[in-house]
Amino acid sequence: MELNVLWFILVTVLFIGFFFLEGFDYGVGIVLPFLGKNDTERRMIINTIGPVWDGNEVWMITAGGAMFAAFPNWYATLFSGFYLALFLMLVALIVRGVAFEFRGKDDRPQWRSCWDNAIFFGSFVPALLWGVAVSNIIQGVPIDGQMQYVGSFWTLLNPYALVGGVATLLIFTYHGALFLTLKLDDSDMVQRAHAIAQKVGLIAVVGFLVLVGLTYTNTDLFTKLGAAIALLGTGVVFLLSNWFLRSQQYGKAFIMSGLSIALYTISIFAGLFPRVMVSSLKPEWSLTIYNASSSPYTLKIMTFVALIMVPIVLIYQSYTYWVFRNRVSAKHLEY
Repeated sequence: MELNVLWFILVTVLFIGFFFLEGFDYGVGIVLPFLGKNDTERRMIINTIGPVWDGNEVWMITAGGAMFAAFPNWYATLFSGFYLALFLMLVALIVRGVAFEFRGKDDRPQWRSCWDNAIFFGSFVPALLWGVAVSNIIQGVPIDGQMQYVGSFWTLLNPYALVGGVATLLIFTYHGALFLTLKLDDSDMVQRAHAIAQKVGLIAVVGFLVLVGLTYTNTDLFTKLGAAIALLGTGVVFLLSNWFLRSQQYGKAFIMSGLSIALYTISIFAGLFPRVMVSSLKPEWSLTIYNASSSPYTLKIMTFVALIMVPIVLIYQSYTYWVFRNRVSAKHLEY
């Protein structure tokens, strides 16, 4: 296998891990002000992701680092063209991280309410903007022959991308609500999380169907058999998740939700391959795993490093989730 292809697959895997793990992180933050009726309940909700949220974000940093090292032209075009959108996302993530640390520093209701709203904002914005960004990448953006993005911020806010952003937002919210049904040790809160997941799940199904229709008309994804199968499989698996939720089989519902996120990510990258960014100006100006990649020597060195470091990271994070596997109850709270 060519190293260019290998690193494209590795970047895909990193984004799958990121969207799966950070997806429920975002979802938990989004449902926080709606599920938590008082400070104790909101603290319980935050504690479900407290030990792992920063570790989940490492997947995004690693994916960005892999893009920078393996496909520097992709990294440069993406981060310069999507600069303002990514800056807004970064601000939201900073606010979110600060909120997790500062919320418990003062017990005044106004103080904690302020940081709860910050957690909601810091979760809502990235969940929306990631969908917008991914949809633009698969649809195509104005890239010229010098691999330069020649559009503006408003170019990114087109109908297809906005629908993709809303669909991602709904799916992550649903994913987070399901996560809470598995992590909260309070039957009343679990039932309320169930109700939220059920409502959001139905809306997400409609949003995803609209997205599939627009993907057929606005992109060439359906010309790639593997990508089309993965996208349609996403819808089937997501429906199964909703079915398991109705029968209160929360573990299976969460697994199916995570699998739907993985399949959707696979459909995006399979639809792109061998491209990494589509040019809406001329197809030959699209960035590919060949014209956007580093030298063969760089890819070879990176492969050896990845073979050593990736298993270590996976073992460490798996151990973290094992240690904090129990449900969160009020008696576990620290103020």
